Amino acid sequence: MKRGSIVRFSMIVVMAGVLGLMACASKPKPAPAPDTGSEWSEAPTPAKPAPTPPSAKVNLQTVYFDFDRAEIREDARPVLRGNAKTLSSLTGNVTIEGHCDERGSAEYNLALGERRANAVKRYLVDLGVSSARLRTVSFGEERPAVQGHDESAWRYNRRADFVAGQ
Repeated sequence: MKRGSIVRFSMIVVMAGVLGLMACASKPKPAPAPDTGSEWSEAPTPAKPAPTPPSAKVNLQTVYFDFDRAEIREDARPVLRGNAKTLSSLTGNVTIEGHCDERGSAEYNLALGERRANAVKRYLVDLGVSSARLRTVSFGEERPAVQGHDESAWRYNRRADFVAGQ
């Protein structure tokens, strides 16, 4: 009988040890993000992304402008040709949003943003997109794409964005 008690006691000790090890098991840690050398850090990805309306899933690329200018830059022309091609295969309307950096008065930037949106609209119409499908709006400096107070931020805020289904 003494031997049976020792065996049971040993089994209990072994089971307790196994359960203890299982409770201490750690989950693998995710690999750290690679260092890209960029001064900009990415915002953390939300656990569950917010649903996007079907119209917002259209792949229309942003175009950028030079300081205090509303003329279409050379590097924006291929982007706009691609946007025109995408628009020709879709139905529905698109809003072109004109934006500016923070320099200049609010009134001046609203007018400049409007000139930028209208320049993009004219370019797309010249490429064959129906004018009736395009709407323009200016947000001036009110919706910056990048926060900051130097050229590294301002260059991304001087832009025209596209919003489908508006």
